[in-house]
Amino acid sequence: MSVLERLGLAALRAFDPETAHGFAIGALQTGVAPLPRPVTSPRLHTRLAGLDLPNPVGLAAGFDKNAQALNGLSRAGFGFVEVGAATPRPQAGNPRPRLFRLPEDRAVINRFGFNNQGAEVIATRLAARPKGMVLGLNLGANKDSADRAGDFAQVLRHCGAHVDFATVNVSSPNTEKLRDLQGAAALTALLQGVMQARADLARPIPIFLKIAPDLKAQELAEIAGVAQETQIDAIIATNTTLDRKGLKSDSAGEKGGLSGQPLFEMSTRVLAQLSKLTDGKIPLIGVGGVGNAEQAYAKLRAGASAVQLYSALVYEGLSLVPRLNQGLLDLMDRDGHATVADVIGTGRADWL
Repeated sequence: MSVLERLGLAALRAFDPETAHGFAIGALQTGVAPLPRPVTSPRLHTRLAGLDLPNPVGLAAGFDKNAQALNGLSRAGFGFVEVGAATPRPQAGNPRPRLFRLPEDRAVINRFGFNNQGAEVIATRLAARPKGMVLGLNLGANKDSADRAGDFAQVLRHCGAHVDFATVNVSSPNTEKLRDLQGAAALTALLQGVMQARADLARPIPIFLKIAPDLKAQELAEIAGVAQETQIDAIIATNTTLDRKGLKSDSAGEKGGLSGQPLFEMSTRVLAQLSKLTDGKIPLIGVGGVGNAEQAYAKLRAGASAVQLYSALVYEGLSLVPRLNQGLLDLMDRDGHATVADVIGTGRADWL
């Protein structure tokens, strides 16, 4: 981490978390954010659901909800970037404060509630995306919608022409009853609608499904079955958790989804279970508590083809991205793996 980045992070921590986040987006949008030198290597090239990624380290949805900072993010060294979640109509989300740092736990709690400027505004920005980046959109539903399942398909129809993949997000804990859509019957109907909307696009794109970490074994098995039945292209494991075990920070009791280091073991176990349930037939993306190269490598060994991060950037800055990629190369050297593909699933049994 450079001195400039260290000073910038310290300055941001002087503000409340949501204001600081807005400043970070603005800095990336205007080009004043210090960007690290990317780490590149053919050995990091990764193929995921038909997408060619320059490296397996992606940015998770939620950081750039409204696709405002695409130019900066395209130069930050990520292998792929996911923006959103986008809903058909703009919505304000939940009242502030709704974002909390937990520094003692290297974690974050949020209860944003899908605040975003709506699919129409976001689609305009996506259409002007920088060339060369692999870009995805997280699909959401309006809180007051009479047809939440239909909202996902609606956003895809509006924005799908401008992205390389789209993620069905039924796992946010901050929209009431949204996680009910993870049940087998409801999820099947929802995904069938999204797949039909995908078929109507001039350029059909991969569809991913993002799941919660708080699922019981039977629920996870049902989701794996639905994913295979509906031919989902990849599963993102996992979203934030409602669990609060072992937290030390003063904000630990805040309502919302917990992300960051405390989520690492829980989300990695879900990832490994999902890898076993799908027998490696559906690509997986590991997210939850990735804060160093060893943790990213563990996700790959548990069955992920790629990883995503977000909360760790609050504490480590964007220089974390090249550090992760260089660390992955070093760990691959240590274990005698030529490519990322050689790593996938080699340590799954350790998490089962």
